[in-house]
Amino acid sequence: MSYADTARRLVAQVWNAEHEAAAYELVAVGCPGLDGSGPDAVLAWHRDRRTSFSDLRYQLVEVVASETGAALRWRATGTQDGPFGPVPATGRPVAYAGATFLSFDADGRVADVWSVNELFQLLQQLGVTVTPPEQG
Repeated sequence: MSYADTARRLVAQVWNAEHEAAAYELVAVGCPGLDGSGPDAVLAWHRDRRTSFSDLRYQLVEVVASETGAALRWRATGTQDGPFGPVPATGRPVAYAGATFLSFDADGRVADVWSVNELFQLLQQLGVTVTPPEQG
C-alpha cells in the first residue's frame, strides 16, 4: 500500500468512520497523540475532538506523497455539541481547513503526525472573542 493510500485510509477509517481497529493497523507504537503515543493516543485525540463535535468530518482536498511521507490538505465541518476546551457547547456549525504531514516507519505505519489548522477561524465561528493582553 502506498503512503498516499495509507493516508487516505487513515482519514476515512480513523478520523471519519471511527473504526478503531484500523488505527492499530495504520499507526505505529511510537506515533505521538493525546497524552502518550501509539494508536491509543491517536484515538484518544480523535475521541476528545468528537466529544466537542460529534458529527466532525474531514474531506481530503489534496494528498501528496513522497518516498518518506505524505502531506494532506483537508477541510473539516461539524457542529459544536459539546465543550471545546473552555468554550461550552454552542450548537454552532463550523468549517475550517488544515494540513497534516505524516511520516512513516519501515513497516509503512504512521510514525509521526504534524498538523496545522485554522483554529482561530474555528473559534471565531463559535463566537469566541480574543482580547490581546494590555501593554505593560
